Amino acid sequence: MIRYDVTDAVATITLDRPDAMNSLTAEVKAALLDALRRAAADPEVRAVLLTGSGRAFCAGQDLREHADNLEAGRGLADTVRAHYNPIVELITTMAKPVVAAVNGVAAGAGASLAFACDLRVASDKAKFAMAFAGVGLAPDSGASWTLARLVGLGRATELLLLGEPLTAARALELGVVTRVVPAEDVLKTAHELAVRLAAGPTKAFAATKRAVAYAATHSLPETLAVEADLQDECVATQDHLDATRAFLVKQAPTFHGR
Repeated sequence: MIRYDVTDAVATITLDRPDAMNSLTAEVKAALLDALRRAAADPEVRAVLLTGSGRAFCAGQDLREHADNLEAGRGLADTVRAHYNPIVELITTMAKPVVAAVNGVAAGAGASLAFACDLRVASDKAKFAMAFAGVGLAPDSGASWTLARLVGLGRATELLLLGEPLTAARALELGVVTRVVPAEDVLKTAHELAVRLAAGPTKAFAATKRAVAYAATHSLPETLAVEADLQDECVATQDHLDATRAFLVKQAPTFHGR
């Protein structure tokens, strides 16, 4: 259902329902949230890698479970509030970089999960499908916010209304993904990127995530003030002090996330 492994200070969280294209049941969503919380709280983890097993990254909501819920008089809003929203909020606000290794199809809420990550490495066989309108739904799991920030308001509206799949090449062209690699290299490449981030200035990365998120919805003067506050926090870190000393003696810095 969910696999959790830590190597080289990177927590790899794998959606593991390959026969169902890693679609999300209530049980899977609860386990995913628990895994993300575990990674966020572990001081030995300095970056997170999210991926799927088999031929899909994540096909989104498990529609068989959803159909049963509809028959029982239960809608989707409860799981959006109880599961999807806290998952996306945790990914986007976690004080650690989160990398998605998009190994195959990412549809609906599955695409939303990828968009919420800080960086996305996609297989050349990956596809992104904004599948919400195709089943009579509006976007959820932050897609209306994250996708608009990635590609702009007009393009995001087009993708969400038409629901036409994006190939990996087109996703790279639009800026949806960070890089595209051959399918057999996607997990290796994403892990290498996560390891690189795990060896970086963790607190500065956390401040960067906060600054970028804040700037998206605030004015320049407000953003300048928050940047100054965040810079105060970074200046006080051991990583900044060590990196400054290393620079003065022309050495590469070693960061410890402190």
